[in-house]
Amino acid sequence: MADRANPGEGRRATTASGGAPAIGPYSAALTVGKLVFLSGQIPLRADGTLVEGGIREQATQVLENMGALLTAAGASFAQVAKTTIYLADMGDFAVVNEIYATYFSQPYPARATVQVARLPRDVRVEIDAIAVLD
Repeated sequence: MADRANPGEGRRATTASGGAPAIGPYSAALTVGKLVFLSGQIPLRADGTLVEGGIREQATQVLENMGALLTAAGASFAQVAKTTIYLADMGDFAVVNEIYATYFSQPYPARATVQVARLPRDVRVEIDAIAVLD
């Protein structure tokens, strides 16, 4: 259990230079022991602007943002154990799945994919992840 006098002990926030900024009071990535928790990534560029285009462009930016955070935390896509994909429209599933498969290799992470009513900034996709450091 964490020391109540120093509840952040053993936890390290990570940001990626050139990566998308957090848009709220949360860490983009947080390392606790050997686990790296990536907050949900949306298709933001480093300057905070949204990527224009459809689901293909948005999913690619989300995964690029994840890659930058993983690298900054000392991990890679190969170390991701679990992801959750949030879609504004489940009709985008096939395209997101196709792009996702270019970033991950077998054994693939465990994963859940859900359709949600709305995502931050009205984007079409958000993905979060948990990675395990070696």
